[in-house]
Amino acid sequence: MGPGKAERATSFRLSLNVNPLVNRFAEPDALIGAIAEEIGIGAIQLTHEFINPAWPAPTLRRLTDQMAQSCAAFGVKITSLMTGPYGRLNHFGHPDAEVRQYYVGWFKGLVDIAADLGCPAVGTQFAILTYRDYDDPARRESRMNDALECWRAVAEHAEKRGLAFLFWEPMSVGRELGHTIKDALGLQDELDAAGLAVPLKAMIDIDHGDVSSPNPADTDPYAWAKAFAARSPIIHIKQSSANKGGHWPFTADHNRDGRIAPERLLEAIRSGGGGGNELCMELAFREREPADRNVIAMIRESVAFWAPYADIGMRG
Repeated sequence: MGPGKAERATSFRLSLNVNPLVNRFAEPDALIGAIAEEIGIGAIQLTHEFINPAWPAPTLRRLTDQMAQSCAAFGVKITSLMTGPYGRLNHFGHPDAEVRQYYVGWFKGLVDIAADLGCPAVGTQFAILTYRDYDDPARRESRMNDALECWRAVAEHAEKRGLAFLFWEPMSVGRELGHTIKDALGLQDELDAAGLAVPLKAMIDIDHGDVSSPNPADTDPYAWAKAFAARSPIIHIKQSSANKGGHWPFTADHNRDGRIAPERLLEAIRSGGGGGNELCMELAFREREPADRNVIAMIRESVAFWAPYADIGMRG
């Protein structure tokens, strides 16, 4: 039996990363309408594919206005904004300085979109390094310093636009950074000491971690949740398998053999000093039938599965 309604409302919030809806929806009213009325959740992590800072300014203005209007009409809140499935790029870890500066401007644009939507946070990976840069200690240190300065510039703009924080996502291989609990905590310590204009916080994913690590904790979703409970305001969740083979939904088929039980996950977060964290479902579905046409139904089932344990944010 899950916790009572009062406890849910004051502890954990459930949100939905819109990755699985990219290219299945495009217009703001269709996207937000499906989220509110068909899936039944009131908080989302929007991705850049729906409003891309690189688009022409009039297009950005029009689509941002439409997104804001649709959210207001359906009672949906955008709680964060990040790069989506087509944005896993080197960005601030790119070896070319001019490319890095392009992405500084691009992320400032993402900050502007977030601010105009009343969204408090923007994020992506800290930096993704090439083989060449990661394998050479001197080049790696240089790239890490470059990346921090890029984040510093974005943070200054985020402060001006009133955002509360920025976030970075620990990944599963060394060159994408934060692949072990030790490495992720170490980088977060450096970021906490960096004195950015707004804090740059971790957004862990319980299904990430280096499968080649000799430390079993590095592939233990509960160990990640506990270690970052007090430092990760948003936590990506999905049903997890032993081989980390996919971003599985919380459907009966996947829950049967999955490792994630809501009570145990929430206990791990609480035992690590967390509480009030946003649990953001980040799911993925292949572009194959019948999965392609069952996406909404499987996300709806996943929301219903978590509804006894977290506030799903529906008004009324």
